Amino acid sequence: MESIGAFLLIISAYLLGSVPVGFIFGALSGVDVRHQGSGNVGATNVARVVGKLQGLLTLLGDTAKGFIPVFFSSWLGFGLLTMNLVAVAAFLGHLYPVFLKFHGGKGVATALGVFLALAPAATGALAAVFLIVALWSRLVSLASVVAAALAPVVFWALSSPPGVIWLGFVIGLMIIVRHRENIRRLISGTEPKFHL
Repeated sequence: MESIGAFLLIISAYLLGSVPVGFIFGALSGVDVRHQGSGNVGATNVARVVGKLQGLLTLLGDTAKGFIPVFFSSWLGFGLLTMNLVAVAAFLGHLYPVFLKFHGGKGVATALGVFLALAPAATGALAAVFLIVALWSRLVSLASVVAAALAPVVFWALSSPPGVIWLGFVIGLMIIVRHRENIRRLISGTEPKFHL
């Protein structure tokens, strides 16, 4: 019975992760964010092409997609393995959403929500790193890549469970891979800066 509950929770996490929050806010404003700006459905592009309020709401929504299913699995008493599988499902839902023909975002905000539920103190430290780099460079992509690369190190340094450390490595690596075009632009000096 517990295995059936875990399976249903994992499927639900994927479906929740698939909800295209940024696309929805763009559509409500008459904008298809997939064809504007960077073409990404994440908060940064939504803020650029639709508005900063919509971008903030997208950030909150995408974070909630990661936090809610992981927190709920903990509240239901499932172990770390199931929580990690739920976390991966929600994250993959955002990257490969069934509602957008499997073309989604880069996963930073959803990863934030996942790790806030699993390791809040370490995630707070990573969020501080992200903000410092973002405010210094005005490059959200650079801040995202730096935070993703440091995730397993920070989780290890703050004594997170091994399962969380490995999850940080896997999700961090996937975020970096999703930012490969941004990395090319960062190297060439053509990556657009974000202004508050």
